[in-house]
Amino acid sequence: MVFRLCYKYLLYTMEILFYVLTFIVGGIIAVIALMLVQNAQGKSIIKTATAEGEAIKKAKLLEVKEKYIQLKSEFDKQANSRNSKLQSQEAKLNQKEKLLASQEEKILKKEGELDNLRINLENQLEIAEKKDQELDKLHQKAIKELETIAGLSAEEAKNTMIESLKDEAKTAAMQYTNEIMEEARMNANKEAKKIIINSIQRVASETAIENAVTVFHIESDEIKGRIIGREGRNIRALEAATGVEIVVDDTPEAIVLSAFDPVRREIARLSLHQLVQDGRIHPARIEEVVSKVTKQIEEEIVEIGKRTTIDLGIHGLHPELVRLIGKMKYRSSYGQNLLQHARETANLCAVMASELGLNPKKARRAGLLHDIGKVADEEPELPHALLGMKIAQRCGEKPDICNAIGAHHDEVEMDTLLAPIVQVCDAISGARPGARREIVEAYMKRLNDLEQLALSYPGVVKTYAIQAGRELRVIVGADKIDDKSIETLSADIAKKIQDEMTYPGQVKITVIRETRSVSYAR
Repeated sequence: MVFRLCYKYLLYTMEILFYVLTFIVGGIIAVIALMLVQNAQGKSIIKTATAEGEAIKKAKLLEVKEKYIQLKSEFDKQANSRNSKLQSQEAKLNQKEKLLASQEEKILKKEGELDNLRINLENQLEIAEKKDQELDKLHQKAIKELETIAGLSAEEAKNTMIESLKDEAKTAAMQYTNEIMEEARMNANKEAKKIIINSIQRVASETAIENAVTVFHIESDEIKGRIIGREGRNIRALEAATGVEIVVDDTPEAIVLSAFDPVRREIARLSLHQLVQDGRIHPARIEEVVSKVTKQIEEEIVEIGKRTTIDLGIHGLHPELVRLIGKMKYRSSYGQNLLQHARETANLCAVMASELGLNPKKARRAGLLHDIGKVADEEPELPHALLGMKIAQRCGEKPDICNAIGAHHDEVEMDTLLAPIVQVCDAISGARPGARREIVEAYMKRLNDLEQLALSYPGVVKTYAIQAGRELRVIVGADKIDDKSIETLSADIAKKIQDEMTYPGQVKITVIRETRSVSYAR
């Protein structure tokens, strides 16, 4: 029994061992099989990785070769360009070396020539020195002989000769000065006319622009086309009706009216203003508006003349004179309105006549009428003073009034005391600072020229142009110029201004140091 149990136990144990061994052997076989499979997969992965690495290696090698070829070509290009530059520079250097060599040869030749000349000059100088010594000896010998003959020393003879030459020079200078003065008197009229003509030529353009042009402003450039009209009909009709040249150019929002007659320019301006406001611009309408405006202007001129005579207390004037007085409103001289100038002159004449015990009404009347020749309808070849005198005579004015009108610019001889009063008051009204407008650029240039002219003299420290250019203050350095010299300096500056500049009236030059010396350039 025990044996059977042992036998069964042994069989059971052996069965268990068999199962265990079988499991172990199967596991070992599975592990071996798995290892074999993994080994095969690893070899395939290694093969694929090796193939891919070779492909990448070949691609990188190709890229490196291409980059190497590219860099090599760029380097070859740079090297070739540098070689070409070096070759050109070498060629230039060779040319310069050749030029320098040729110049050096020329310089050597010139140096040889100069050496020869120097030797010749030295020889000539030696000869000249010897001759000078001989001449000095002869001169001294001659002086001694002359001293023995004349009984005077050389210094005494020289002083005597100088004094005689001084007297002769003074006499000749006086004769020459008298001749020059006489010639100047003979040619004064001719030279004065030349100076006046040159002055007119210098300022004529600016004055013409100022006195002959009116600018008409418009809101937009579209109106320019309507003013011109189809084929220029409107503008031709307007020019024919007004007698004014109308300039339509590229100037934005502006039309230029050009004419010497200020009344015609005013008629054209007002007509354009009405036409632009109305909007109907055609030849028939233009003629209608121009005739209407002309009538209005004529009525306004007469009304202005009447109002002016009433304001000044002048009565009994001829209607033609009243119309000419009103016409002065549309005339200007150097920016000064002619009617305003006439009113100022009339009031000044009345005040001056009252102070002198004369008739102020006559003086006011003459002052108001003194420039009527500037606005006369006719244009004879006469100065405005003479023309105004003839108009006044024709209109029945008294002889003293007519003489004052004609003599205010010294065109006729003054017969009464009214004439100088009118002349002086006319000058006062025109010379008042600010009365007559100058172009700003021209005004500033004249003041600067005055100051710079005085600064050009030695010893002048500062200059100031004051009183609208009618006075020049010159400050000199006390250590650079003395009191005696400032009188000469003021006179020299005045003469230079008088000779080189154009200016209205007179310029007062005041030189200031410790003392002051005043001169006038008239």
